[in-house]
Amino acid sequence: MNSDLHAPRITHPTARIVTGRIVRLLEGYPREVRVGQPVLVAVLMAAGVAGLLVALLQTIASAGSGRGRRTFKDLKKGPEYLVTPIRLRDSAGRLCEVELHGHLPQSALHPADHVQLTLRRQDDPELPPKIERIVNLTTGQLLTPRTATLWSHLGPPLLLQASLGVLLLVGVAACTAVT
Repeated sequence: MNSDLHAPRITHPTARIVTGRIVRLLEGYPREVRVGQPVLVAVLMAAGVAGLLVALLQTIASAGSGRGRRTFKDLKKGPEYLVTPIRLRDSAGRLCEVELHGHLPQSALHPADHVQLTLRRQDDPELPPKIERIVNLTTGQLLTPRTATLWSHLGPPLLLQASLGVLLLVGVAACTAVT
């Protein structure tokens, strides 16, 4: 075995903006968004108030609903988003690794593309910085990856139901305060 051969050292860039050439797009993997239990409980309680009213109206009208509801455990688990590690060679010639969170069009990035990345440190210092924005200088595209959020995970129907529940609680509180 030749001891002169060594694997190139991969660094995590510390600058906010890094310019370089993409060397390799590694295989992506899912990562879960953490869901705060107090926020989830508040939304579900408010939605429950409106849900009780809807259930009462459905019982009176004898119109059963066959829709499936997600459980607290499913909602607590949180949404997953795609994490794609990207290796690039920066303008100083160093091999760097960054992470792309979310999805981009398949034709957006290719090895050898010249890019300018806007990065942000992650909470875990062991993880490479996260890409906030990509300017693909080869194609002239401006790319912004999007990930799932708590609000997209809960979904518009549940959030609308929670809003209705809050309005009902405020209305009942206002009526009892007046009398």
